[in-house]
Amino acid sequence: METLTPPRASARAQLQSAYELAFFPPRIHQWWRRAQTGEIGDRQAARAVVELALSLHGRLPESGYASQRALARLAAYQAAARAFGLPRSLRRLRAALGGTEDEAVTPLEGWMVRDVGLPPFCRNRNR
Repeated sequence: METLTPPRASARAQLQSAYELAFFPPRIHQWWRRAQTGEIGDRQAARAVVELALSLHGRLPESGYASQRALARLAAYQAAARAFGLPRSLRRLRAALGGTEDEAVTPLEGWMVRDVGLPPFCRNRNR
């Protein structure tokens, strides 16, 4: 099982964690379970990753991104995440970590558009 992002992780590792948290339902369930059991030590650092994940659900940037393919993949991730209610779950997780559900989310910036591959979300047919 993957651990939560350490507070002093590199920017790339934090962005990878934010993508997983924003668009990979099993990861947000893992974070929820750890928040409920008190396993998250640095709640402020965890909340920063949740904020980054929430901003990934924002309006796509008009400029500043490096790859059209990454922008298209991010748009597909955003559309698929709506079926699972992930933006609402992230807002509730932020509130559970000490924020408020109504806090404003920072807009999505071009540097955040990266071609980050996520594990496929499907049932394991090999069982």
